[in-house]
Amino acid sequence: MRAVFFDFHGGPDVLGYREAPDPEPAEGQVLVRVEAVGVNYRDVYERAGAGYGSPPPAVLGAEGAGTVVDTGERVAWVAVPGSYAELVAAPREQLVPVPDGVGSDVAAASLLQGITAQYLCADSYPVQPGDWVIVHAAAGGVGLLLTQLVKARGGRVIATTSNEEKAALARKAGADEVLGYEGFADRAREITGGEGVAAVYDGIGRTTFSAGLTALRPTGSMIIYGAASGAPEPVHVSTLQKLGSLYVQRPTMNTYLRTPEMLQTRARQVLDLVARGDLDVRIGARYPLEQARQAHEDLEARKTTGKLLLVP
Repeated sequence: MRAVFFDFHGGPDVLGYREAPDPEPAEGQVLVRVEAVGVNYRDVYERAGAGYGSPPPAVLGAEGAGTVVDTGERVAWVAVPGSYAELVAAPREQLVPVPDGVGSDVAAASLLQGITAQYLCADSYPVQPGDWVIVHAAAGGVGLLLTQLVKARGGRVIATTSNEEKAALARKAGADEVLGYEGFADRAREITGGEGVAAVYDGIGRTTFSAGLTALRPTGSMIIYGAASGAPEPVHVSTLQKLGSLYVQRPTMNTYLRTPEMLQTRARQVLDLVARGDLDVRIGARYPLEQARQAHEDLEARKTTGKLLLVP
């Protein structure tokens, strides 16, 4: 098979595409032919050495969809190491069935980011009818799905985007208001009549975190689920007191999928929504597997919208 390796931690230039032995499934594993690979910021963190995934040298990635070689079952996954490849040996308990009518590309595009969006608005801060929330990077993969799920729960979304093309996508997903990043906290307070928002869902990090705290209503929740611009500066607990007894959470998928049963339940919820047409999944771009480096460059440059896929 062929696969995308990183032999050292670093930028996109460390990614290489080359031949590798076919994986041999261990006990409890099956061999899966990969049909679509999800590209995520966790892959950037893995490549850069930020505490995710496998140490180099290794095949990158963790999300994808395909077909079990021995049985023909259509499956998807979010946490199988070495997914930037034509074949993976996957633990059976980490595979979820793909419903009829959902293609492998859509399954790979929806699962990790869909599960993330689902636990953000149902668990990290459970959105209540009428709540105003901020969704940063609302035209990204998580942002578009999160906006839809917040609206389905009766919430109201203030979306942030970097240009008008992305703003149009956020509005199409259901955002009530769309702002640029400059001065977003002050505008959010104006929109909410001075009260502030119930929650900020922030996957950007350093450049938005501090301002986001000032946009929250008393006892509001800052949910910092990613760090596309770098990790935020530490916040002193006295700051949370002064700004209104605020909550801050840094959720991770490992927590919300810590048992196979939790994985299956959350994956089924997301894929069923997709299958029924109640969750629209935008695939922003498809790249051949050998162009993984370009996909990473585009993702980090924030040139993309929706989900990026690699196609073996």
